[in-house]
Amino acid sequence: MDDRTTETALSKTDLALTKFGIGQPVTRKEDPILVQGKGRYNDDINLPKQAFAWMVRSSEPHGIIRGIDIEAAKGMPGVLAVLTGEDLKDYNGLKCYLPIKSRDGSGIKHVPRPALATDKVRFVGDPVACVIAETVAQAKDAAEAVALDIEPLPAVTSAREAAKPGAPLLYDDIPNNIALDYQHGDPVKVGEALKNSAHVVRLPLINQRLMVAAMEPRSAIGEYDGKNDHWTLHSSSQGVFGMKNLLKDILKAPADKVRVLTGNVGGSFGMKATPYPEHVCILHGSKMLGRPVKWTDDRSGSFVSDHQGRDYDMSVEVGFDKEGHIQAVRLTGYGNLGAWCANFGPMLPTLNVTKNIISMYKTPLLEVSTQCVYSNTTIVSAYRGAGRPEGALSIERCMDIAAVELGIDRFELRRRNFIKPKEMPFATPAGTTYDCGDFPGLFKQALDVADVKGFNARKRASKKAGKLRGLGVACYVETTAAMTQEMGGIRFNADGTVTIVTGTLDYGQGHASAFAQVLSAKLGIPFDKINLLQGDSDQLVTGGGSGGSRSAMLSGTAVSEASDKVIENGKQIAAHVLEASASDIEFSTGTFRVAGTDHSIGIMQLAEKLRSGSVKLPEGAPTTLDITHVTGQVPGTYPNGVHVVEVEIEADTGLTRVVKYNAVNDFGTVLNPLLVEGQVQGGIVQGLGQALLEGVVYDDSGQLVTGSFMDYAMPRAHDAPMIAVENRPVPTKTNPLGSKGCGEAGTSGGLPAVANAVIDALSEFGIKHLEMPMTSSKIWEAIEKAKAAKPAA
Repeated sequence: MDDRTTETALSKTDLALTKFGIGQPVTRKEDPILVQGKGRYNDDINLPKQAFAWMVRSSEPHGIIRGIDIEAAKGMPGVLAVLTGEDLKDYNGLKCYLPIKSRDGSGIKHVPRPALATDKVRFVGDPVACVIAETVAQAKDAAEAVALDIEPLPAVTSAREAAKPGAPLLYDDIPNNIALDYQHGDPVKVGEALKNSAHVVRLPLINQRLMVAAMEPRSAIGEYDGKNDHWTLHSSSQGVFGMKNLLKDILKAPADKVRVLTGNVGGSFGMKATPYPEHVCILHGSKMLGRPVKWTDDRSGSFVSDHQGRDYDMSVEVGFDKEGHIQAVRLTGYGNLGAWCANFGPMLPTLNVTKNIISMYKTPLLEVSTQCVYSNTTIVSAYRGAGRPEGALSIERCMDIAAVELGIDRFELRRRNFIKPKEMPFATPAGTTYDCGDFPGLFKQALDVADVKGFNARKRASKKAGKLRGLGVACYVETTAAMTQEMGGIRFNADGTVTIVTGTLDYGQGHASAFAQVLSAKLGIPFDKINLLQGDSDQLVTGGGSGGSRSAMLSGTAVSEASDKVIENGKQIAAHVLEASASDIEFSTGTFRVAGTDHSIGIMQLAEKLRSGSVKLPEGAPTTLDITHVTGQVPGTYPNGVHVVEVEIEADTGLTRVVKYNAVNDFGTVLNPLLVEGQVQGGIVQGLGQALLEGVVYDDSGQLVTGSFMDYAMPRAHDAPMIAVENRPVPTKTNPLGSKGCGEAGTSGGLPAVANAVIDALSEFGIKHLEMPMTSSKIWEAIEKAKAAKPAA
């Protein structure tokens, strides 16, 4: 059927639904605005009479505060106030609310974090004062005049070292700096299984610390209305409702006295999900001065104060029987929390790694034992994947090593251990239950599209060009974040548009298009008439924010269920307008129709009639199509995939390039393949960055060595290959759309796939493992060392 025939056969409404419905590659609604530089980020906002804040941060990694001299700063031009911790003592500290228990049943040991340090500084970048002035330049100048008297103390930056007896203590009442001693599984049974295994792979594995490095530095404006005792925070975030709930507890304010507003967000990846000390400073400053106070960090401040990611020091053990079947997995080690306990920090190397290390493999027994430890470093919290890529890396590196040591083809070893579709639902030893998936089919498709059979020919061609070529494969199954209730409001506006109101938040994912596609498919509303409202906490009744790859399931379900309520109410209203019984009203493609007749009215026309007041409805009938709906609990999902990557390495320099990349994923029902492709590609590049380039480094004294982009290597466009993404969906039945999360999956597949490819390329030198980042210098050194150790012919 050609286009002309299609237009004849389909109505304009049908065509619109076909073009903009679920599963269509619709471009992001926000892109025309953003690519023209017309986005409205937090630093673009300026309020009347606003003042400007700048933070004074510690240059000592650990020390006792003996004095803070602010007198000179207070007398400088334009300075309105200089705040110290004493000024903020009436506010609550920033807390960790996680209910995770240590193996002895005790909770997480942590001290609420004051907005400004009062007794000690615990890392380079720890804020100790806040200067507020008429201009940013004046605030910066005055900040340099604040004199700090800090008595240095010994510092420790490694979690493993910090947990040793005799290490410097960050908190007097937290022995050995251990905040949480987490244990999952039966250590006796796992120990026995490993002891009785025919072969055990043991691998020390470090996930190095990463800088989040979002495009937009953190920025906020605090605004206090003294007349109404009301606080407003304009800030980048991952969800205004969640941010408001945390903020009101810090401010000791009722919920109706706190409002959070978020516009466009230039990246977050977990880092902007919770309040920071700067928020408290500027809100207090606004209350004290009676005018708004604005703060925007620079990149140097971001490097020392933004929450960072990863930093796990683990040992992985995987036991196999003689045929190569997994008998047990044990993961033990340390998670570095940094100097304070972030709200999500302890979850990542404990619960999240536990739920994601199983991957696609039948694993009878699992033990995870992690000590979460304080150190004199910047705080660690969620970063894209947040325990998922780390779990995938752990098992996938071990699968490759086991294949070599057992003498079994690495693809065959994985096939032998796959959970089969007929075994679904499958209960894992991590306490999760996979509801659906076709892991063997997904694996076969990935190897086929990557042309694995042709790899040897490509390897020979690379060798002729003087390069090493390696192929890496990685499987993953992610456990999406815990689901909360979510709002799905639908409003029919006076201007003929429709607004979706929901509590997730788009900071690059493309929610406006994806959610509009759901609404368009459900209600037949024209795509270009649909708006999205997410960034005003006053407009929400609940909202979990965006994080953990759950937005499609949460907001998608909320919008779908709200649409059903619109249809239900619409049938009752349309029955009166069309002079029929509600039981005779049908709804399809945006139209209410009396069954068996051509008597009908469109949903947008019906909404207009209601707004005009021309419809007189009987008592008890709905008076509007508007809906405010909140979902019940939505189950989590298990997105999964297989990534196949090839790298080329120059042996003489160690220079490594990713030259071929294929990813095949199961995200259930794909709402928008274009958005999914972008999300996967972005995650892959972040995984590539960790494998090859990135790493935060502290020296022995606790000073940050990688404090700028001159020292911290971010992946650039030339580091990324063309990335081919395919979908092989197995829709879940746990939500009405059948969707699974996709936002972090690229990192879960990309990190282990690239790491495995590099080691595969180096295997001809007998190199079995390298710690990340596998930089060119590290690879060159490993090659040279292997050459030197090789006996002369």
